[in-house]
Amino acid sequence: MKNKKIITIQDISCYGQCSITVALPILSAFGYETAILPSAVLSTHTAGFKNFTVHDLSNEIPKIINHWKSEGIKYDVLYSAYLGEVRHIDMVLQIKNELLNDNALFLVDPVMGDNGRLYPAFNNDYVVAMRKLIKEADIIIPNLTEACFLSDIPYQEQYNEEYILSILKKLNNMGPKTVVLTGVRYDNNSIGIAIYNKDGYKYYKHRLIPTSFHGTGDVYTSSFLGSYLTNNDLYQSAKIAADFVLKCIENTIDDPNHKYGVKFEPLLANFVEENK
Repeated sequence: MKNKKIITIQDISCYGQCSITVALPILSAFGYETAILPSAVLSTHTAGFKNFTVHDLSNEIPKIINHWKSEGIKYDVLYSAYLGEVRHIDMVLQIKNELLNDNALFLVDPVMGDNGRLYPAFNNDYVVAMRKLIKEADIIIPNLTEACFLSDIPYQEQYNEEYILSILKKLNNMGPKTVVLTGVRYDNNSIGIAIYNKDGYKYYKHRLIPTSFHGTGDVYTSSFLGSYLTNNDLYQSAKIAADFVLKCIENTIDDPNHKYGVKFEPLLANFVEENK
């Protein structure tokens, strides 16, 4: 799918390795022309910083969409991630319906929570609206918390494969063609990715580093998308992206002052070269 045009809609954190600040360099490094549609502009990301500023761009998005329509601009891939407000979801659906070429790919990263809780900006109304969005998606990439809220299956910290399969099947039945579930742990030493679609269930795991870094989900989804557009293999792309996130964490973990993401940039050129 070389020479395909991507549009990604998510926020811009001016400082901090997350959202568009991650998606744009990774997808560009894979060779894909990537346009951005910011849902909001933040001075920093929201983890580890105080008194950050937020400027919502909801009023600008319809103007941008209308300008693109007037110019005849269309895209081959739509990638939505952190949106922030219920009304953004209808805007994403408008892009899907009016600004995509035939046979376009629609990927949704339904960013809204972690560790069993929604982020402070979100409530059940947002969850209900997000269900409408994932229904239209080709691929969704939730973490376990987001998958539980979307599927209305209670979140558990301890679980088995049967529990994960129940979530995957329910999400798949809600509309998305493929579910890629991140952060799946069946033991204390590993973590992995569960994939489910009409062809069945697959699981890939690697070693667990017992720490967390902001923005790794954005690194994962962007790496997955770049890889998938290149090789058109769901499992291989899930594996490639998971291994890259692990390397990024390893590259960052010895720097206690680097609290605003992972150091993916020094690894990006080799990563893309190895996975063209």
